[in-house]
Amino acid sequence: MFNRWEEDWSVLADPRVPREPLDGLKYIRLSAYDPKTYLSFGGNLRERFEANDAPNFGVGLNHNQNYVLSRSEAHADLRIADQVQVFVQLQSDFAPWKTILTPVDRDRLDLEQAFALLTEPIGGGTARIRLGRQQFNFDLQRFVSVRDGPNVRQSWDAAWADYETGPWKFIALYSRPVQVLDDRAFDDYSSSSETFSVARVQRKLSDTTTLSGYYAHFTQANARFVNATGDERREIFDVRFNGKLDNLDWDIEVMGQGGRIDARNIAAWAFGSIAGYTFVDFNWGPRIGWQLDAASGDSHSPGDSFGTFNPLFPNGYYFTLAGYTGYVNLIHFKQSLTLPPTNSVKILLAVAEQWRQTTADAVYVVPNIPLPGTAGRPGRYTGSYGQARVDWTITPQISFALEAVYFNVSDVIVRAGGHNSTYLGVQLAYGW
Repeated sequence: MFNRWEEDWSVLADPRVPREPLDGLKYIRLSAYDPKTYLSFGGNLRERFEANDAPNFGVGLNHNQNYVLSRSEAHADLRIADQVQVFVQLQSDFAPWKTILTPVDRDRLDLEQAFALLTEPIGGGTARIRLGRQQFNFDLQRFVSVRDGPNVRQSWDAAWADYETGPWKFIALYSRPVQVLDDRAFDDYSSSSETFSVARVQRKLSDTTTLSGYYAHFTQANARFVNATGDERREIFDVRFNGKLDNLDWDIEVMGQGGRIDARNIAAWAFGSIAGYTFVDFNWGPRIGWQLDAASGDSHSPGDSFGTFNPLFPNGYYFTLAGYTGYVNLIHFKQSLTLPPTNSVKILLAVAEQWRQTTADAVYVVPNIPLPGTAGRPGRYTGSYGQARVDWTITPQISFALEAVYFNVSDVIVRAGGHNSTYLGVQLAYGW
């Protein structure tokens, strides 16, 4: 599974279940009386070759790069009586031939997750408490993600509690995002200089529709934006509605942000939506999709509130793996065609156009990096891109992906020293 700690290997307690090689390590029974008490081991390998002729559109010192992103993970999972879980996961991430390294590219050896989870039935529902270093995400991971696209995933040192009863689920958490240091092994850390707290409620309205919302409090010391610097305190309200009706599917999310950065009040917002219609009576069952996203920028008017949206912990590949589009000061419209020629292959073809919400603020790339020389420059239109992606599940353990993106930039990026950009990614992943 995407979150390996959610897997349940107790099915192997049944001798009638067919065995695969090394299943003796997937399920090591620890109790003669309880099949739910066991130890399990597992791991992931992901190798991706990337060719990018213009990271950040070639602005500044960015230039053509061809490199490999190599991620290795190993975990141990202890379960006791379906009530207690202790999960430990190590990671080792390298980026051979990458000449411009960022904190999300390399982490030679560190603790990715290490938490204890207690599960108890209470009042007709189920309560869970999870303490320690862990990973979590919400919804389509627009703003809270595990950052699976880059090499080093996002972890938090956190306390998590949830309660589920009937169609309702309630979540409360306090966390400190883990910072990647990589000066030596096991040196990643978190501190009170950055915190993220959430109170969330969600309800299933039907088997195919869900409504959810949350309040979050985000703090960051010495934050730096184009038009503001200082200690950041954001109050966040988010509402999401997603579902499926016959052949139509949709996902709509709205986020508002208040608070303060240094002496300025914050008033920022974002909107995300994806909808699609699947033609089930046609060969291959093609899906036509539409995506509209927007996020505020800062007007840079004296006396006004600070309007630059903070995308928090975004999922970069929500747009594309190329990282050309950040969820800040943005209007983004995407049209797509998805074709599943077989049950194991999915093909995506898409084109998109994007603009700045305000020309007073910069053009941003993933995650929220402003392009020098674009803030305050004329030209709201920033460019368009084409995307092609193929995902192939070769076996339940092995997957292959290929993605190509071509971005045609507008004059505002050209004047800043940028140019049209091409990205190619080829990935092979294995999970055991």
